Amino acid sequence: MDQLQFHNMSLSWLNGGVTCLDGGAMFGVVPKPLWARKYPVNEKNQIELPTEPILVQYEGKNYIIDTGVGFNKLNEKQLRNFGVTEESTLAASLQELGLTTADIDVVLMTHLHFDHAGGLTQWEGEVLVPTFPNAKIYVTKIEWDEMREPNIRSKNTYWKENWEPVQHLVETYEGTLEIVPGIEMIHTGGHSDGHAVIKLTQNGEVLLHMADIMPTHAHQNPLWVLAYDDYPMASVFAKERIMKEALANGYGFIFYHDAYYRMIKWDETGKEIVDKLERSRQAVITF
Repeated sequence: MDQLQFHNMSLSWLNGGVTCLDGGAMFGVVPKPLWARKYPVNEKNQIELPTEPILVQYEGKNYIIDTGVGFNKLNEKQLRNFGVTEESTLAASLQELGLTTADIDVVLMTHLHFDHAGGLTQWEGEVLVPTFPNAKIYVTKIEWDEMREPNIRSKNTYWKENWEPVQHLVETYEGTLEIVPGIEMIHTGGHSDGHAVIKLTQNGEVLLHMADIMPTHAHQNPLWVLAYDDYPMASVFAKERIMKEALANGYGFIFYHDAYYRMIKWDETGKEIVDKLERSRQAVITF
């Protein structure tokens, strides 16, 4: 299990599953000869995208960022179409740390697409129940409203199986929400209308979790956005604004989907890596 100590915060990456999605869809209008130099692709034109929640332990509380694809939540067609090679084993990951799912205090949802929200619920016999029964679940109001009433496009990823059992645990916000000093959720839109990023601050240093407006280190360029983005120009503008601030101030970036890096810090030009934590688990798709 990969871990990172960020001053008084302990970060651990849990096993939330692995997907392999079409590289062209993940890099939008960027030509393959450009993106394939930065992120490897297989013979099916798929790139490897883990869905690995980040456990943040801070001041006696357990926070989890997103929840993986879940277990036994996808049918055979979905497993094939989304290139799912592994499903979530969150309970086993937490057990390695001496925790259970009941020990999670807060779930921070960047957005509610299936590959982030699938782990919110689990099967108990024939009934779906909350995976984290004692946790508050924070998500933007925009995202929560669309989850429950998806449009013709978003209904393919916002599923009632992932929200109905947990609705009594959900708390929504608009704009920006400080969970506790040092943990902040910031609405950006773009990838989805209610998409948010997460900012961790300790002793004047910052780690940013950009979620799906920068799902991997190869998406650093503000113009490299996903064909999956519902509002691509909102993604471009949000990423441009945040990257300008982040590079100028030496912020680090942590990832949920990256198959090769857990954390990266670039210099102020954005061209040189000055600090990194590589994913210790060997990716199946390699250069």
